[in-house]
Amino acid sequence: MDQKQKTIAVIGLGLIGGSFARAFKKYTDYTVIGFNRTRSTAELALEQGVIDAIGTDDNLREADVVLLSLYPKASCDFVEQHIEHFRPGCIITDDCGIKEYLVDRLTDLCRAHGLYYVGGHPMAGREVSGYKASHADLYKGASMLLVPTAASTPEIVQRVKDMFAKIGFSQLVVTTPEHHDRMIAYTSQLCHVISSAYIKSPSEMEHKGYSGGSYRDLTRVAYLNETMWTELFIENRRALVPEIDEVIRHLTEYRDAIEQEDADTLFRLLRDGKRRKEQFG
Repeated sequence: MDQKQKTIAVIGLGLIGGSFARAFKKYTDYTVIGFNRTRSTAELALEQGVIDAIGTDDNLREADVVLLSLYPKASCDFVEQHIEHFRPGCIITDDCGIKEYLVDRLTDLCRAHGLYYVGGHPMAGREVSGYKASHADLYKGASMLLVPTAASTPEIVQRVKDMFAKIGFSQLVVTTPEHHDRMIAYTSQLCHVISSAYIKSPSEMEHKGYSGGSYRDLTRVAYLNETMWTELFIENRRALVPEIDEVIRHLTEYRDAIEQEDADTLFRLLRDGKRRKEQFG
């Protein structure tokens, strides 16, 4: 980003937003303004030097970049409610797990007010949430997905890429909102659905002493923020429901082969799954 862009406002200081604030303070010379619904969290961040100022309508006008780190609906609501307080030419980006919803709500609004908008989604996180779990190196080596919009230009997208590269992202992937949401339905959201469903077996109550790495891998993301994931699943239902249907179809194939003692079919199903993993990693 050019030398004039030195102030970033982070809207929401939870795990992801707090980690962004920490990273920008550690690895760049940006002034960081922090907005948070719970003022005590913002005060703690200020006391710890994670942010330089607690966000207000007045200092929001100073921000060259605004990073939305709230749930999707709340992120869009924040922009709508504060639209008159953004600096003209300000770049707005976000870290939300869905993109079509935000692009639909923010693109025309930003264009009408002389603002830029580039969607974003970091491929990084932890099972725990909240500001106290945030870490400056959370994004080291991670992938950052970026979604250009009609409220951006190639130059603006490059500036956003450069900004995120400074705090450790090793891959900066440019995609469309539709492709983003379809891929995230498969690589992230479906995994959370399966993990949450799997752990509801009555056998779960007796797993201790019988579980190892496979169990831990499959149940890790069942520990989730149900408020956030409910919103993400429903807003991305057009992409997620077909992925769930696909898993149900394949599970039925395995179930039927096992029940019918059809060793040849079961062998083929298992071999095909193994080959798919070998081919695509």
